[in-house]
Amino acid sequence: MVRRASKKDAADNYAPSDAAAPQGSALIPITEIPLDQWQALAGRAAEPNGYYLPEWELAVNASAQGRNRTSALGAWREDRLIGLMPVISLWHALKIPLPALVSAHPYGTLCAPPLDRGMAVDAAAQLMQQARNAGAHALVLRDMSLEGAAMQAFAEVSRQHGLRPRVLHSGLRACLDATRDADQLLHDALGTKKLKELRRLRHRLAEHGAVQFDVARTPQDVASALETFLALEASGWKGARGTALAQNDGDARFIRRATPALAASGQCEIVTLRAGATPVAAGIVLRHQDRAFFFKIGVDARFAKISPGVQLTLELTRHLCADPAIASADSTASPDHPMINPIWRGRFAIGDVLIPLRSGDPVVSMIHGAIVARNTAREQARRAIRFIRERSPRSA
Repeated sequence: MVRRASKKDAADNYAPSDAAAPQGSALIPITEIPLDQWQALAGRAAEPNGYYLPEWELAVNASAQGRNRTSALGAWREDRLIGLMPVISLWHALKIPLPALVSAHPYGTLCAPPLDRGMAVDAAAQLMQQARNAGAHALVLRDMSLEGAAMQAFAEVSRQHGLRPRVLHSGLRACLDATRDADQLLHDALGTKKLKELRRLRHRLAEHGAVQFDVARTPQDVASALETFLALEASGWKGARGTALAQNDGDARFIRRATPALAASGQCEIVTLRAGATPVAAGIVLRHQDRAFFFKIGVDARFAKISPGVQLTLELTRHLCADPAIASADSTASPDHPMINPIWRGRFAIGDVLIPLRSGDPVVSMIHGAIVARNTAREQARRAIRFIRERSPRSA
């Protein structure tokens, strides 16, 4: 008797293999991308993305929880890497057993792939062809800047081939125009009354010791400051929920490897706000080309009434605006983030985009329908959970 293959069997057969890919195959294990080529491409990338720098992505892939199934699509011009897209299968990403490849989440909410700025459209075309060669019927580009250079390149290739990308969902994310004067920017964003209140809270913080803003830049200093950050993050609500980086061995190994490695090339710094000798807030910031990326923040919950996270962000704003090498900063926060949105008033559209790889392909409609149904079910579940929590009696 022959056993009929299940949908999961089909998905597992389609999923990128962790084994070494043969020469010339469409999908390559991320660890087999030549490091020097990847670093050179990052320097020429049409759109900055600190989360796809090789030191970061390789550390994520090596140990971060649930993120080690990454392969890559590559685009080449002779012996020069001109495009790279870390990907996973739709099954591994969303548990949908259909033939599509999905941007691999690099433990950061931006998946714009590095495309050579001088050959971005050619690179995007090659990546789409490699996805076809791998058997995919669609690409799902997650967390893309919808007006960014990478998305524009994929949109142009799609236009040339009569393909219609579909935005699966989108929102507006906070960003900082770091070319402005920080004091004027903060005044415009928060107003005189709010700034006066924040100065009052800073004076209250100073009652615990002189307030100091420190920036760790060298690998040694970053490694030390990271331990402070990890302790702060684990002491707060993330620790209570079990989602702090230090609470998972794989996540802790990833961040301890990635941050000093990037600091060695000036692409990571950790900022810390102290009251005397006591750290009250810390944040991890990545840097790529002229853009900064505010990865995570950790605060001491004992100082919650003094808004340590806001105080740190005010100092970070002044720090970035004073740096001529930085033109903008991506909050990498959720579109409705209550802390960063009132301070960084710039906005850009971010979303997930489904790109068909063949014209008139009925499988793409199946993929689109399955993703929309899954997203709808998840949103309904989230609303139900919020409804239950809001109506549950508070514990004494």
